[in-house]
Amino acid sequence: MSKSAFQLLPSFVRRERASLTATVLSPVIALATAIVLNIGLYVTMGRDPVAVMHAMLLEPFISWSSFSEVLLKMGPLLFIAQGLAIGFRAKVFNIGAEGQFILGAIFASAIPIWYPDAEGVWIWPTMLLCGAIGGALWASITAFWRARLNANEILVSLMLSLVAAQLLYYLLLGPWKDPNGFNFPQSVMFQYDAMVPTLIEGTRVNVSLIIALALSLAAWIFMQKSFMGFKLQVGGLAPRAAGYAGFSEKRAIWLSLLIGGFAAGLAGAAEVAGPIGQLQRSIATGYGYAAIIVAYLGGLHPIGIIFSSLFMAALYIGGDNAMVSADLPVAAVRVFQGSLLLAYLIAVAFVRYRLEWPHPTRRRAS
Repeated sequence: MSKSAFQLLPSFVRRERASLTATVLSPVIALATAIVLNIGLYVTMGRDPVAVMHAMLLEPFISWSSFSEVLLKMGPLLFIAQGLAIGFRAKVFNIGAEGQFILGAIFASAIPIWYPDAEGVWIWPTMLLCGAIGGALWASITAFWRARLNANEILVSLMLSLVAAQLLYYLLLGPWKDPNGFNFPQSVMFQYDAMVPTLIEGTRVNVSLIIALALSLAAWIFMQKSFMGFKLQVGGLAPRAAGYAGFSEKRAIWLSLLIGGFAAGLAGAAEVAGPIGQLQRSIATGYGYAAIIVAYLGGLHPIGIIFSSLFMAALYIGGDNAMVSADLPVAAVRVFQGSLLLAYLIAVAFVRYRLEWPHPTRRRAS
C-alpha cells in the first residue's frame, strides 16, 4: 500500500475524558454483540439458537439448585480476577493464574495427605493459608525473571502453568496417589475438618464465597484508598511520571505478581477443600484463564468484577446445561466466552479513543 493510501486511513485519538455512560454500557453492548455473533454460529451448526440461549443464559437463574452452583463457581473466579486486575491496572500481565491455582491446590492438599488423622477447626484455615502461599511462591518465579532479567511476564507465567500441570500429574500418579483409588490419578479423600464449612444448608456453597467478597472489599480499599495502590495505578497509566516521582518499577512488578499469585493460590486451596474434597487432575478447569475475561469484563474495578464473576459463573453452568439439553459442543461454549472478551475490548477501545479522519486540506497539502 502506498504512502498516500495510508494517509487516507483514519487514526485512533485518545479522548480527553471517557464518557461514564459509555463505560457502563460497554459490557452490555459487548454481551449483545457476542449473543448475535454466536446465534449465527449456532444456526450454522444446525442447533436451535433459542434453546441454546435459554439453557446458557436463563436456566442458571431459574431454580435455586442451579443458582447455588453459580455461586459455587463464582468463588474461584472472583478470587483470581481480583488478584489479576490489580496487576493488569499496573500493566503487569500475569497470564499464569492457572498454574498458581494448581500450586495453591497442591500446597493446601499437603496437610490432609500427610496428616490424614489430624483433627480440629484449624485445618481448613491453614490449608487456605498454605494454598495462598503456594500460589504466591509460584508467581514469584515470574516476578524474579521479569524484574531481574527483564523476561516477558506473559510468556514466563504462561509456560509455568504447563509446568504446574505436569507437577500435579506427577504427584497424582506417584507419591500422592490413593492406594485404594482403583488406579485413578487422585489423592485420598480429605477428612471432615479439612473441608471448608458450608455456607448455605442444602447446597455446596461454602464459606470461601464470603472470603472472596471480603477480598474484593480489600482490593477496592487497596486500589482506591492506599498510597501503594495509587503508585501501582500511576505506574500503569504513566510509567515515565511514576519513574520521575521515584516509584519503583521492580517493586510494582513483585507486588502485582505476588498479589495475583496469592489470590489464585487461595482459590485453588478453596477448591480442593470445598466442593472436591481431594486433589484430582481435573482441578485444572481453566479458572485461571476465564478469570482474565472476568477481570476485563468488570472493567478492572473490584465492584465490577463481582458482577462479571457472577455472570461468567452463570456461563459455566449454562454452558453445561447447553451441552446436555441442546447438544452444544464444549468448544462452542469457549467460543462464546472468547467472543465476549473480544467484543468488550473493542467496545472499550471506542470508549477511550475516537476515530479521526484526515482533514481534506491536509491530504491535498501532503
